[in-house]
Amino acid sequence: MNTTIDTKSKFAFLFPGQGSQIVGMGKELYENSVAAKLVFDEIDDALNQPLSKLIFEGPESELTQTRNAQPGIMAVSLAAYKAMEELLGQKDMPKPSFVAGHSLGEYTALAITGSLDISSTAKLVQERGRLMQEACNLKPGTMAAIIGLDEIIIEEISRQTGTYISNVNTDQQVVISGDVVAVAQALDMASARGARKAMPLKVSGAFHSALMEPARDGLESAVNAVNLKAPDTPIVANITAKPIDTVHQLQKELVSQICECVQWKRSVEYMISLGITNFIEIGPGKALHGMLKRIDKSVDSMSVGNLSSIQGLTLK
Repeated sequence: MNTTIDTKSKFAFLFPGQGSQIVGMGKELYENSVAAKLVFDEIDDALNQPLSKLIFEGPESELTQTRNAQPGIMAVSLAAYKAMEELLGQKDMPKPSFVAGHSLGEYTALAITGSLDISSTAKLVQERGRLMQEACNLKPGTMAAIIGLDEIIIEEISRQTGTYISNVNTDQQVVISGDVVAVAQALDMASARGARKAMPLKVSGAFHSALMEPARDGLESAVNAVNLKAPDTPIVANITAKPIDTVHQLQKELVSQICECVQWKRSVEYMISLGITNFIEIGPGKALHGMLKRIDKSVDSMSVGNLSSIQGLTLK
């Protein structure tokens, strides 16, 4: 399917987070794009493991582990970006006014904006995944999506059950987290309050909540150890839904983000308020594209994650 990019419009690039992984993602990019292959090879070398083989062949049980899923999704997102750049040429590649990443996707944004080189980004993401997996083991928990209830009602339910609001994705889609019993209680209460859907998610822990605190110190050390630079394009932060353009702001965001709520709806609304009319989701899946349509139907959006979607791009 052909997708026309209006290069006169104001763009934002979006990068997906954990949960968008699927065995085989990125394989056709690897096989058909020199630029994409270089990304996979560089990340394999940086991590000293054949991550690309796991991404392309599985098994799924290994790929979905946090320590593998996070660098895997980042690798495919970066490969798709480089393949898109290769196809369009650097001269014709749309220039975003902002970039934003959903949770893990903020790390992809680091490499895209020149804040961190690809190898260092891959190592940092792998360490983030390892630390978060350890936190999950220390403080087991889970997450659940509630659809069709106002955020204020979900805040009340969270206070009563001791759960946390982890993602505000749209007006009608909020994700909560906490220990297994508390989340189950919250889902029962949400159903009783009229939620259209209240369903547990297939995740290994309570991400973006206080249960991730055991990972904070280790992540802070890892973030402070890398050579971050100010991004060449503002990154709209998950926590504040405002742009980041300094190293200090980046460091604070990357560390705090694992324990605090992803304000995705507010991030998108902020970009729209400043004139963004086109969003390009770059990476596996179409989750962010779907959220955009629920946040504001008036904006244009597309997903670029495989060879056919990239080949279908045309400029005007």
